[in-house]
Amino acid sequence: MCAAHCPSRILIVEDEDNIALALGHVLGREGWTVTRVADGDAGLDSILADPPDLVLLDVMLPGMSGYEVCQSVRMKPDLAKVKILMMTARGNAMERRKGLALGADEFIAKPFDLSDLMNRARALLSETSNA
Repeated sequence: MCAAHCPSRILIVEDEDNIALALGHVLGREGWTVTRVADGDAGLDSILADPPDLVLLDVMLPGMSGYEVCQSVRMKPDLAKVKILMMTARGNAMERRKGLALGADEFIAKPFDLSDLMNRARALLSETSNA
């Protein structure tokens, strides 16, 4: 494992380029190491191969959905420390409950305010570093 001085590692699983680029830019400015994949299958493969500290996970993805990715990650006890922030354009209460029930740590509706997303990411990453 990386010592406390290493930057947090974030995986963005998002198929919309403009959203992924904006997220990558603001998260990178924070000093975090950011990687991006554009579909659910690649997202799960990436998480399994090299678990990040935080996953920003879109719900509606090509291939495997964000819900399926989240559920698959949560079924693996060795990935329990990976934080998952789900993002969806369908931000109603039922979608939120479903994401949280499947193991997401946070849920944010699109379009979201970048400062709100950053605050949530910081909070989740501080939980990881204090664990």
